[in-house]
Amino acid sequence: MAKERGNKLIANNKKAYFDYFIEEKYEAGIALAGTEVKSVRQGHCSIKESFISIDKGEIYIYRMNISPYEKGNIFNKDPLRTRKLLLHKYEINKLMGAQQVKGYTIVPLKVYIRDGLVKMEIGLAKGKKLYDKRQDIAKKDVKRENEREFKIRNL
Repeated sequence: MAKERGNKLIANNKKAYFDYFIEEKYEAGIALAGTEVKSVRQGHCSIKESFISIDKGEIYIYRMNISPYEKGNIFNKDPLRTRKLLLHKYEINKLMGAQQVKGYTIVPLKVYIRDGLVKMEIGLAKGKKLYDKRQDIAKKDVKRENEREFKIRNL
């Protein structure tokens, strides 16, 4: 089977952009079993409730839901098991140092397939306050109103 080219988005975490300011983004590989890869290729993946933690110099994602592959029988793994993320050591050290600063966390942003490999985009994020979220909502409302007026004028 030839390797696929390009990017195919599997799962997106829109809530992370609403709840956090994303300071930096990293691309990480995910250590998966064979049936998990097949399930991800079919689009059966969710990162809405997942979180990322660093333990003993290694980075893991918890509660990432990959539904069991329907033809996988005994080879299927637990859908919510902890999975290791693959990053360079210097990137992990940089994230570890930044995470110890008050208010910073590491969040999963999206899962996609790039050139036949399952990748995850993670972000170093700082939590938003309630007033920041209100400002974002107000900006979206103004933008939406402007787009409506533009459409009406062009008709």
